Amino acid sequence: MAGPRMTLPTQLVLRQLMQDPTREMYGLEICAAAGLPSGTIHPILARLEKVGWLESRWEEVDPAAEGRPKRRYYRLHPDGIAQVKAALHRAEASVAALGRLRPGLAGGAG
Repeated sequence: MAGPRMTLPTQLVLRQLMQDPTREMYGLEICAAAGLPSGTIHPILARLEKVGWLESRWEEVDPAAEGRPKRRYYRLHPDGIAQVKAALHRAEASVAALGRLRPGLAGGAG
């Protein structure tokens, strides 16, 4: 299956998850780390899970005892890590190529 569209928010989410590919993170934790709002993160996580790059699970706690809702934890799927690396590399290469073609558009001063 083809990967998701590599928008900047998608790249930010993936970069956070790639910091430690085996670590589980819950949605609001990813929001804080990526600097993006919840309404942006959760659709991205759903798309990444749909293409098989992520896996998720609900924590097994009693929400009443914890005093908060259950958290859904996400981590990169072991089979998706190589695909994520390749997709991020392609995204970086695209930005670099754009910068060579149109200086100033790829984050440089212009």
